[in-house]
Amino acid sequence: MKKGKLYLIPNILADGTGQEIISPQVKEVISQTSYYLAENLRTARRYISSLRLGLTIEALHFEVLDKKTKAAQLPELLKPIFEGHDMGIISEAGCPGIADPGAVAVAFAHQKNIQVVPLSGPSSMFLALMGAGFNGQSFAFHGYLPIDKKSRVQAIKSLENESTQFRRTQLFMETPFRNNHLLEDLKTHLHPNTKLCIAKNLTAKDEFIQTKTIAEWRKVKIDLHKIPTVFVLDTNY
Repeated sequence: MKKGKLYLIPNILADGTGQEIISPQVKEVISQTSYYLAENLRTARRYISSLRLGLTIEALHFEVLDKKTKAAQLPELLKPIFEGHDMGIISEAGCPGIADPGAVAVAFAHQKNIQVVPLSGPSSMFLALMGAGFNGQSFAFHGYLPIDKKSRVQAIKSLENESTQFRRTQLFMETPFRNNHLLEDLKTHLHPNTKLCIAKNLTAKDEFIQTKTIAEWRKVKIDLHKIPTVFVLDTNY
């Protein structure tokens, strides 16, 4: 039996943006796919419903694929593909496989000679990099910084040193309710001339992307509490 394909389906970053942000190609794939792996089933169902494709959500099949998923579970999770059905992976937000547990299913698919089809869509990391005005030839995404304050400050200084040593743009995030604490640490511990881009609520109507030196950010009051934000820094000024 011919195997199905594994589609990597981008999700929206901001509520209510599906009709404008999600491409016709992605909508066409979703309209023809019945089996999904999703980081959050409720989010995935709500996302597909918001696209208004005329699908009956109850008729679709969803299984959880998250950071707790074990490699031993993958053969069963991807069983529909071996039965000839296409499947889609839907991240909680943005593109599957980028800072996302969907990567383990993609790796398994390659091992089993399953065709993997990544679909273009919004990625907060790449949108922030594009909007920062920094080096796009060499960059590193570090995900979330340590929660412990001492470890976080050490990580911040390490990112600054890496940017200087390798001329490499540094991208990182924080859990939204800790954004303001992280920003204060950045303003306190980074060199005044280091440039920092703050990219919040990307693709939303109140999207904000702005690059300033740390010295300039110290004079600005900005509230990032509970707002999805990507931070980008560069010392090559």
